[in-house]
Amino acid sequence: MINFNNTEIAFKSKSDRELRQAYWLFKLIGSPTLVKLGKAFTLFALKIKLPIKGMIRATIFKQFCGGEKVSQCDSAIAHLGKYGVGTILDYSVEGKTSDEDFETTVLEIIKTIDKGKNDPNIPFAVFKVSGIARFGDLEKISQAIENNEVIDKDLETMILGRIDRICKAAFEQNVPVFIDAEESWIQACLDHWCLEMMLRYNKEKVIVYNTLQMYRHDRLAFLKDCHVLAETHSIKYGIKLVRGAYMEKERERALKMNYLDPIQVTKEATDSDFNKAMEFILANLADFALVAGTHNEESSLLLTQLMAKFNIDSSTPSIYFAQLLGMSDHLSYNLANEGYKVAKYVPYGPIEEVMPYLLRRANENTSVAGQTSRELKLIQQERNRRRL
Repeated sequence: MINFNNTEIAFKSKSDRELRQAYWLFKLIGSPTLVKLGKAFTLFALKIKLPIKGMIRATIFKQFCGGEKVSQCDSAIAHLGKYGVGTILDYSVEGKTSDEDFETTVLEIIKTIDKGKNDPNIPFAVFKVSGIARFGDLEKISQAIENNEVIDKDLETMILGRIDRICKAAFEQNVPVFIDAEESWIQACLDHWCLEMMLRYNKEKVIVYNTLQMYRHDRLAFLKDCHVLAETHSIKYGIKLVRGAYMEKERERALKMNYLDPIQVTKEATDSDFNKAMEFILANLADFALVAGTHNEESSLLLTQLMAKFNIDSSTPSIYFAQLLGMSDHLSYNLANEGYKVAKYVPYGPIEEVMPYLLRRANENTSVAGQTSRELKLIQQERNRRRL
């Protein structure tokens, strides 16, 4: 059985200095008060152009990002690849609203796909539809879909054209691409367009992946519907499973607007559906490909056990584990060491543009029970081992 507590393997890619820096960074992130104060100061300092980018670049940016430009990610890609871990280049610029910015983002995502064409260390690309379209437009189209109303075809054609350019590039370069899940009130159009892209590009193999957030109580049923669609249309359905990232926002909106909360009642229910989804996919792997995006040890171990149960080789390209750069190295490196397919999300982009992503990472580390303390415990365990 795989041992996720093997810190020698987990941190073999880090020097003593890097371990020490990571330890103190997670110490700071572990304090909600410091995170709150740091967030306010950082945003204010960047707004008035105080010279703090060097400090950011040397600390939180170094831990969680690959660089400010895609070309600056080369060292991170090679470093991860040295230990059998792939890279998912994630252009993490958020909050854009102009067509010019959307075009820039489309071209940047295609650049990551082109980069992956000739590099076996880049197994996937990824994008958010909200990064190439106005959020309000996505909400408008999703509402029309959910209410069986007429969709604004001109608007849909414009957005779908951008999505298709990315997916077509992925198909032509043979680099699979994830379409990330987002808030429930824009997800209907994302699911609709994901299927349309799969019908175009997933006939022979999985190129396009939809993302399912299993903290939604309807996603397990949705997954089973996806299987029916795969069989009906003779396509391979790509699934990236995650627990989810918008829980507080979802619950606040449901309460404010007085509709059924889409979020599971308990974390245990989310964990249960995540694990059931993995088993369902593996039981029907002829129609699926799976990327398990999880920092959860129990689910990661279960997936290795399910692969053994269904006699699936650890090196099959149809099943990947995925974690974020700078987090859960005890999962990534121990899995890769045992021959499993593993990839890290490697965010990149200009510091001031990527700060919303980085601050969200810091917030998630303080809010997810045990996340920061687990990282600290493992880092300290390895530092102690090296002192012996």
